Amino acid sequence: MANVAVVGSQWGDEGKGKIVDWLSERADVVVRFQGGHNAGHTLVVDGKVYKLSLLPSGIVRGGKISVIGNGVVVDPWALVKEIETVRAQGVTVDHTTLKIAENATLILPLHGELDALREDASSAVKIGTTRRGIGPAYEDKAARRAIRVCDLTDTELLKRKISTLLDHHNALRKGLSAPLVDGDKLLAQLLEIAPKVLEFSDIVWRRLDEAKKARKRVLFEGAQGAMLDNDHGTYPFVTSSNTVAGQAAVGSGVGPGSINFVLGITKAYTTRVGEGPFPTELFDEVGEGLGARGREFGVVTGRKRRCGWFDAVMVRQTVKTGGITGIALTKLDVLDGMDELKICVGYELNGKKIDYFPSNMADQAAVKPIYETMAGWSESTFGARSWADLPAEAVKYIRHVEELIEAPVALLSTSPEREDTILVRDPFED
Repeated sequence: MANVAVVGSQWGDEGKGKIVDWLSERADVVVRFQGGHNAGHTLVVDGKVYKLSLLPSGIVRGGKISVIGNGVVVDPWALVKEIETVRAQGVTVDHTTLKIAENATLILPLHGELDALREDASSAVKIGTTRRGIGPAYEDKAARRAIRVCDLTDTELLKRKISTLLDHHNALRKGLSAPLVDGDKLLAQLLEIAPKVLEFSDIVWRRLDEAKKARKRVLFEGAQGAMLDNDHGTYPFVTSSNTVAGQAAVGSGVGPGSINFVLGITKAYTTRVGEGPFPTELFDEVGEGLGARGREFGVVTGRKRRCGWFDAVMVRQTVKTGGITGIALTKLDVLDGMDELKICVGYELNGKKIDYFPSNMADQAAVKPIYETMAGWSESTFGARSWADLPAEAVKYIRHVEELIEAPVALLSTSPEREDTILVRDPFED
């Protein structure tokens, strides 16, 4: 019996929500292991739409334990609001169904404010942050001045930690000509929200060890995509955490041997939100068409996504850096009706052909895609539930993608509905 980590293989927005929900029905425990409420999953279950940012996707299914791991940065006010929203939709959220790691870092109002202040003040590189305080919270965690869930249990400790935190933040705000943070007000805010968070606080690493001993199926749910990884992505246009599958162990308190299958969610074309290099981006009516048919708008921010052709070089690289066992190919139907399709199979950089995505920021911006052209198909793939339902040219496209990225298709998603899925290889039975 395998435990599965689900990660994005591109820049996020690959359709992880549906796949995680599809897998979570058979999992016993679903774990979020990195990121914050800057990422979103849209789930469609029996016609009802759930939009989740912090809560693991398993929360909408009864009989599961949902875990927010220590690698996640938690905005307590956003968390409580999201819990209230899903409860209003009939979802049971209590201390038996939701566990939050006691050593998870908190996002405070000052983090979101600093996010916006620095982005607005920057005259050089703008990252395209969601301004939700994710980066500044991770900075405080790395600098050992963060306030964590467990700190909410001790008022005197909380006072001292706030004082230490504000020594740093108020100096920054003074330099940015922003009002200083009132420590007493922040303390009052935290003490007010504390009971609503501590209700779910738990020793998560122990709960996961108990699940392992009981041979429970655990699903590790990533946010964003591999090219937004703080080490392996398009730095500095990345998120503030590691998004590759290796973080699933670190961000939840289990050993790497607890992860048996890594499923990389992969869109049949490429999209990106925010700033940063995008070699296959399309600025013509083809790109506009992909965006319109794919309804490419961010779940959390509503921002329009940039669209382009499938980049096999990039995905092959994320297969390697993320240890991806197999992919779930999504949104194939968006390519329906196109006369021809292009796939990026290499890059040209300074007159030379390369077969990898470079780390240097200037080189990333300078690479030019080298394309192969394939025939499209006129038939619909929407809602297909077997290979026999797919046009021959669509099957050829899929097989060529597998060959180029050096990873097999384990799942094929053909609509937002969870039943419209072709299972090739069951990750849980690997």
